[in-house]
Amino acid sequence: MSIAHDLQTLRDRLTPSDRMPLVFLGHGSPMNAIEDTEFSRAWTELGKSLPRPRAILVVSAHWMTRGTTLVDVSAMPRTIHDFYGFPQALYDQRYDAQGDPELARTVATLLASHHAEEDDTWGLDHGAWTVLKYLYPEADVPVFQVSIDMGRDLDHQLEIGKALSDLRDRGVLILGSGNVVHNLRAMRPGGAPQDFALEFDQLFTDRLTARDFDRLADRKGLGHLLRMAHPTVDHYMPALTIAGASDTRDDLTFMTDAIDLGSVSMKSYVFHAA
Repeated sequence: MSIAHDLQTLRDRLTPSDRMPLVFLGHGSPMNAIEDTEFSRAWTELGKSLPRPRAILVVSAHWMTRGTTLVDVSAMPRTIHDFYGFPQALYDQRYDAQGDPELARTVATLLASHHAEEDDTWGLDHGAWTVLKYLYPEADVPVFQVSIDMGRDLDHQLEIGKALSDLRDRGVLILGSGNVVHNLRAMRPGGAPQDFALEFDQLFTDRLTARDFDRLADRKGLGHLLRMAHPTVDHYMPALTIAGASDTRDDLTFMTDAIDLGSVSMKSYVFHAA
C-alpha cells in the first residue's frame, strides 16, 4: 500500500480541521508533575490557549526502540512511572485518558517505510503524562505515543515529523517531549547554567528560528557541543520530530526559556498558524 493511498485513507476518515499547532515541551524533572513551578504554570496556561484536538500523538524521549518505530494501539494506555527514588505522591499520579487504536493503526501504516509496527504494551511514560496533566487536565482527549528509533541518526526524526505532518489538518495535536539540553551527569542543583548548556541552547534557538533544520540534525557538524549537551540524544530527538512536522506557513513561539539544574534546558516552543 502506497503512502499516498494511506494519506487519502486518513483524509477520508478524519474530518478536516483548522491546522493544529505543534508543541515541544522541555519536561525536565518528573517532580514538575506535582509541584507548583514556573514550568507547570506555563504548561497550564498553554493548555488554556490550545485548541481542543480530536487526538494527541506524543513523541517522548522515554520511549526508545531500536530498528523500528512503534505506535501504541492500546485502548486505555497505562500510566507508566518510569523513574526511581521519588516521593510516593509522584507514583500515585495517574492520567487515565483513552487511546485511539484506529488512528494509531493508521499512523503505523503511514510510517511503514520507517519500519513502524503496532504495539499494545506501552502506554504513557512520564515524558507524556507529566505535561499532559497540565495541558488537558480532564484527560478527556484520546492520546497515544510513537517511539523514537535510537538505531537511526538525527535526520530520521525530521523525516518522521514530515511523515506525520498531514495529521495536523485532521485535528491531531503532535506533542514532542524531551529537552533541548539534557546532561544529567553535569547537573548542579541550584547552580548557575553551565556554558555548554547556554551555548547549545542558543545555537538550537537560532537554527530553529532560521528553519535550518538540516544543521540541527548534523551530528558531525554539531560535534563536541552536541556530545556535551546530550551524552545520549534521546531527549533531543523529539525536538527534531516537531521541527520536521512544521513548514513555512508556521509562526514560531518560544516559552519557558530557562536552564534548570545547570545543564537541563527547559526551553519549549510552539509552531502555529501564522
